[in-house]
Amino acid sequence: MRELDVAGSDGRVLRVAEAGVADGWPVLVLYGSPCSRLIYDGDARSAERLGIRLVSFDRPGYGGSSRREGRSVADCVDDVRAIAETLGIERLAVWGISGGGPHSLACAALGGELVAAAGVLGSIAPWGADGLDYFEGMGEMNVEDIKLYFDDPVASREKGERDREEMLAMDDVQAAVEYFRSLLAPVDAAAMTSEYGEWLFANFQEALRPGLDGWWDDGVAHMAPWGFDLAAITTPVFIMHGRHDRFVPFAHGRWLADHVPGAEVMLSEEDGHLTLQARHLDRLHSWLLERL
Repeated sequence: MRELDVAGSDGRVLRVAEAGVADGWPVLVLYGSPCSRLIYDGDARSAERLGIRLVSFDRPGYGGSSRREGRSVADCVDDVRAIAETLGIERLAVWGISGGGPHSLACAALGGELVAAAGVLGSIAPWGADGLDYFEGMGEMNVEDIKLYFDDPVASREKGERDREEMLAMDDVQAAVEYFRSLLAPVDAAAMTSEYGEWLFANFQEALRPGLDGWWDDGVAHMAPWGFDLAAITTPVFIMHGRHDRFVPFAHGRWLADHVPGAEVMLSEEDGHLTLQARHLDRLHSWLLERL
């Protein structure tokens, strides 16, 4: 994995990582919340097999990237443009998982000629979306955290600080499995005990290393208006969601499938949240390459 710092359009620092084929087809990945730029070895292997230059970065406030207080989901597109310009990329594909999904959709909506196609895996839908029971099928931890945020933002921020300290104090993946127990369907609990779980553990610890701001700002942006119209998306989009997802319920994937025009959809009866990336990335990468 190669790393560098990129200057954002407003002078902020963006920490960027690259893996795969240095002169390959450019694909940018937006990991979840909390997650950093650290690229999963399985993602890098997929990139190498398919000739992809895989690019990742710390969203503002995570890892090595400067905070952008008050950022919206749509603001991510500014950072993607700055990264592409610095890396000499004129056209790319993008995919995002979980909390990175809305940011990938923002790139599809607002990226213009830069963004050829976008993928979303286990993505949340907009808060307050018509016809969606946001909490149906969601694990207890996430339900409680979201409700606390709306009921008492100060207490929510304080809990976030305690959660961050607890997550940084974990010394192995098993501790993370116990922490996320209410969110882990059996298929995802199995994924957490593999190479994937080791990466995810290292990733969220790197994301939270400098403080809570990145995670907090992600959550605020997710619960606020995203800053773009899903119905106006014309860029090709591939939506993947697993039936057994407790982090982001299956209904979110169905809702997005119904509201992103022309989207290709894979609604899996076998997958949860984490297994989408671990099992299906070659399929997603191949689909994106066909549109670059």
